[in-house]
This record gives sequence, C-alpha cells and structure tokens, in this order.
Amino acid sequence: MTAEAHEYHGYVGVQRRGVISLPAELRKRLHLDEPGAQLELTERSDGVIELRPALPVPADQKWFWTQTWQEREREVDAHVAAGEVAVHDSGEDFLAHLDDLRPAE
Repeated sequence: MTAEAHEYHGYVGVQRRGVISLPAELRKRLHLDEPGAQLELTERSDGVIELRPALPVPADQKWFWTQTWQEREREVDAHVAAGEVAVHDSGEDFLAHLDDLRPAE
C-alpha cells in the first residue's frame, strides 16, 4: 500500500447481523465518517462484492452547503425576486456597468 495511491487491502469481520466495520483511516479519507454517508453495494456475477462511498453531497461540493454560502445564496435569490438585477448582452457591457458603480473620485 502506498500513500500516494490511496489503496487499501485488508480484511474485516462480518458480525452476526451482517454488520461490518471499516477501518478508521479509510472512513476518514473517504469521508464516510460524515453524517449521511452511505456505501453503494454491488454484487458482481464473478462473486465479488464492491463497496463504493456514496455521500449525500460530494466532498468537493461541500463548500456550497456551508451555512455562510447558503445565506449568500438566499440573499442573491431575494435580489433576483425583487428584480434588483442587471442583465448584460456582453462582457464589455458588464464591465462598463461595474465602472459605472464605482464611486466618483
């Protein structure tokens, strides 16, 4: 096992009711220690059982669901609902609009 490859090979016991316990290092690295984490289970025709991490929100998109980001999203939604938006036909029009918003020197 190399740290760069992030591969794991080992054995886990299956308890009486079918419960298995994943090693802590694996749970942490794959974000399976987070609320709502699940494993997708696939039984292949060759007898192999595959487990894949399945998070309600992919780890690389977690930032979007932070409280601060969601508050900002609601603020923008309120501006859009109130019609407090500007639509521009081009990037140049957008940049000119930004220049117009600058306070006079």
